[in-house]
Amino acid sequence: MKIVILDGYTTNPGDLSWEVIAAQGDLTVYDYTPPELTVERARGAEILLDNKTPLTAEVLQQLPDCRYVGLMSTGYNIIDLAQAKAQGITVTNIPAYSTHSVAETVFALLLEICRRAGLHSESVHRGDWSNGRDFCYWLSPLTELHGKTFGIVGYGAIGQAVAKIAEAFGMNVLACGNPAKPPKDGLVSFAQVLAGSDFVSLHCPLFPETVGLMNAGTLSQMKDGAVLINTSRGPVVNEADTAAALCSGKLSAFGADVLSTEPPAADNPLLSAPNTVLTPHYAWASKEARIRLLDILAANLRAYLAGKAQNTVG
Repeated sequence: MKIVILDGYTTNPGDLSWEVIAAQGDLTVYDYTPPELTVERARGAEILLDNKTPLTAEVLQQLPDCRYVGLMSTGYNIIDLAQAKAQGITVTNIPAYSTHSVAETVFALLLEICRRAGLHSESVHRGDWSNGRDFCYWLSPLTELHGKTFGIVGYGAIGQAVAKIAEAFGMNVLACGNPAKPPKDGLVSFAQVLAGSDFVSLHCPLFPETVGLMNAGTLSQMKDGAVLINTSRGPVVNEADTAAALCSGKLSAFGADVLSTEPPAADNPLLSAPNTVLTPHYAWASKEARIRLLDILAANLRAYLAGKAQNTVG
């Protein structure tokens, strides 16, 4: 059985082993696959493992031998599910492998915004402290988290993990589920989260109704000087509107691990907006999370081969 990994580098840049996959068939691993080579590299493979290489309807139609696509991600927007279903291709994803890593990254961003440890460390290494007069100094306003209200939009596994960390910091938590639906199970509405929170963290999936969820209108409903954090999907945030809110002071800061286009264009307005902390979509990528990803990937494949497919999508 021929197995092809189309883009393995981000999952395993060399610090992990593909052995759990190789044990299940004749494995070929490509670090990256440009679109023009996808069909050539995938042709003849019964099993495709994929992260971000697009598997469009046109591509799938040229792969009659493909029977299974194992996505190395939770999201599945890179594959045409309707075409996969039409061809009888089983598609699986990797749920819940990066919950703790993403939740921790939310607070890495938040603490950098509120305490600016990186900025002050750079200052100390430049010699500013050695050459200073006082036993201490600070270069930016310092904000305490304790007692503040932390708003969560999207209350799945990651949202719930974030809530526990916020509570451990002594913060009050407001959370909503699907922002387009009425609240239930002790949650509050999207509007209540926006109006009542000092910090708002986004954890909603990318669906048509959540594209541009944070825009000029919804940003205007937030407290003056609030902080917005996005570790969900880049298009959930209207970047031009968010940059304008930062420039006006409506938002005091913005932290994100995701942008609408990745890598971002050089003229992305958030790259030049004030008070932004941006990381390169790395929240999921702790070694521990990637080990879990590979374990689930292998388990998904074994289950499919045994006729008991799990974590299917579409």
